[in-house]
Amino acid sequence: MQKMIDIIGVQMDLGALKRGVSMGPLAIRHADLCEKLSDMGLLWRDKGDIIPVSNGASTKQLKNYEQIAEANGRLYDEVCESLEKGAFPVVLGGDHSVAAGSVPAVANAYRNAGLIWIDAHGDFNDDHSTSSGNMHGMPFSVVCGCGPDKMAPYANSFIDPKHAVLVGARDIDVPESRRLKEAGVTVFTIHDIDRMGMPLVMREAIEIATAGGGGIYVSFDMDAVTPEAAPGVGTPVHSGLTVREAFLAMEMLYQCGKALAIDMVEVNPILDGRNRT
Repeated sequence: MQKMIDIIGVQMDLGALKRGVSMGPLAIRHADLCEKLSDMGLLWRDKGDIIPVSNGASTKQLKNYEQIAEANGRLYDEVCESLEKGAFPVVLGGDHSVAAGSVPAVANAYRNAGLIWIDAHGDFNDDHSTSSGNMHGMPFSVVCGCGPDKMAPYANSFIDPKHAVLVGARDIDVPESRRLKEAGVTVFTIHDIDRMGMPLVMREAIEIATAGGGGIYVSFDMDAVTPEAAPGVGTPVHSGLTVREAFLAMEMLYQCGKALAIDMVEVNPILDGRNRT
């Protein structure tokens, strides 16, 4: 039986330094997402967008944490509801802090789930290691149970870091690198992809993510793609994935039959050119 695809947007830019990524869900829909799903014969329903409240507590090390946690709490409930109905959630960001709402919902429903995080950055800071306080640099740490706790106070289940894989990294802070290693996360940098090739990297990533016997949450940050091809992101890093490497990663994740849900985040149409990203 074909699964229903639930599209859930989050108009979130509170975790990022640059504004505009809150318009990402609209831009992705404007690129005919729903029409293309229909053309492929897939069933879908659009559950609309979550909009953060206008104010809340904030600190230098955790900027806008209360608004982010409140919006992500609602996202957590939406994803839980979709999973309970047997649907496949597709979460449209918004900055990457939205993963702190979506991933724990899947970890709650599938206790042995793994995670493949495709990103130019580590996103594994907490309130002690961060140099900026921007919370889109923290969600990978949060969903692996490594904090900061204030970012996801509603979460009671997390991904085992030994079944978490970072793919495409090329801009990781030194403290963040140390935290990734201590947690036991597997990291495939852009150098690894150049050396090994994307097919082998993805085969190994899938094997690690499913080693616990469960499916895979996929969290895809568009800045993983080289900015020459995808300029509409807030934190571009040169020499990233080619478009074909990005498509191949998605194709292999589909073909393995283990994907449980997906985030597509950090699309910033203000910085884009003709909706290219």
